[in-house]
Amino acid sequence: MGFPELETKRLKLVQVTEEHTQSFFQIMSNDEVTEYYGMESLKSMDEAAKIVASFQSTYESKRGIRWGIVLKETDEFVGTAGLNNLSTWSKKADIGFELHPSHWRKGMTTEAVKEVMRYSFEDLELFRMGAVTYPQNEPSIQLLRRLGFIKEGVLRGYLYQNNQCHDALILSLLSTDWGKPENP
Repeated sequence: MGFPELETKRLKLVQVTEEHTQSFFQIMSNDEVTEYYGMESLKSMDEAAKIVASFQSTYESKRGIRWGIVLKETDEFVGTAGLNNLSTWSKKADIGFELHPSHWRKGMTTEAVKEVMRYSFEDLELFRMGAVTYPQNEPSIQLLRRLGFIKEGVLRGYLYQNNQCHDALILSLLSTDWGKPENP
């Protein structure tokens, strides 16, 4: 089975390949993007290439799926969204995403994440989708809540970034709540 490419009204969700490395580096070397990411900004193309390669190996080992977010209109690579800690056996995964700041507040992340969620619940038949973020990351928290995620709690000192430990906010959405009138 090939990589599951997805599509929305404005976006193509594609396999992240070597050709996307430069665009991925531009996104992940931006301090605004990585402020609440759980890792420091990338400093070199080599770092970006290693992460891009890890997306492929993670997919091949069935531990995750990372899609590149590409604008249909211009074919521009603007970010990624995907599943981390994927376990089809226990029917769960964690959602992750990032987008270049020039495309923030245009609904693109919501559009991409909705499609990843649809695929996860309908095609992969997952039961639980988790999300881990910084308690201060209001834009991501608001996006997740709009999609129906519920706060489960805080893990103290769970994230390590910039030589400091940080708390992590844990949210989740169950397939039984996906598609209810108050959820997309």
